[in-house]
Amino acid sequence: MTLLGAAQIRELAAQLDLKPSKSLGQNFVIDSNVCTKIVRTAGVQSDDICLEIGPGLGSLTLAILENAKEVIAVEIDSRLAQQLPITVAQYFDHPENLTVINQDALKINELPAAPTVLVANLPYNVSVPVLLHLLEKFPSIRSGVVMVQAEVADRLAAKPGGKEYGIPSVKAAWWAEVKNVGTVSRSIFWPAPNVDSKLVGFTRRPTPGNEEMRVKVFTIIDNAFAQRRKMLRSALSGLYGSSSAAEQILMKAGIDPTLRGEALEIQGFCKIAAVAPDIF
Repeated sequence: MTLLGAAQIRELAAQLDLKPSKSLGQNFVIDSNVCTKIVRTAGVQSDDICLEIGPGLGSLTLAILENAKEVIAVEIDSRLAQQLPITVAQYFDHPENLTVINQDALKINELPAAPTVLVANLPYNVSVPVLLHLLEKFPSIRSGVVMVQAEVADRLAAKPGGKEYGIPSVKAAWWAEVKNVGTVSRSIFWPAPNVDSKLVGFTRRPTPGNEEMRVKVFTIIDNAFAQRRKMLRSALSGLYGSSSAAEQILMKAGIDPTLRGEALEIQGFCKIAAVAPDIF
């Protein structure tokens, strides 16, 4: 199958009179070799149902279709959503393997089939919310690779103690093991962004608690990092009424009250939630 290159991408854009939208984070991949690399890194198999977010003009979509059983593509731009099946039919022998949903990925709560893998070039401005939303709503997704801004990738894959470690790192760890799996040149995009990009890979693992526990843990995480230089007893004082009350909860959980949120893994926040009162 022929994959799309720079010439085909620009030709499609011209046909649609499309000017990439900054507000939608539209930076289209024009290097077919990178698309192949992403799909290979994601380990897409012939029995996989792949969820793709923001397929754009279809360069990555075609590379996924070459390997997956089926692709469900979620595209917020109606012009692109209408064009994608036409493009796929032109380049791929089984266009019926593609389903396109014209919707905001952050509002997707159900799909026509249970996806097993996520592969996406995520818009920079919503990459973290989209990834967390998909991990929450679609437990059938066992693994995936997403292309995001390099700074965001470092935050998602960060471990405790570093300056990159924060809310995205801990919340993503609720569902999955996350790590950086590659870098991407700005030149593979059209238009070229002003920031570097990286590939983030994840593998789902059992969550440390149920949905009720997750909501409680995430509230604690949000408070712990709201003023990240504060000690936990101070950072959580607003949540529990006072610094002394927060300190008692932390000591009961076996957590040093003078630590900062950046010192704790997801399990540490779960220990706090397990002994904290239900005030949410």
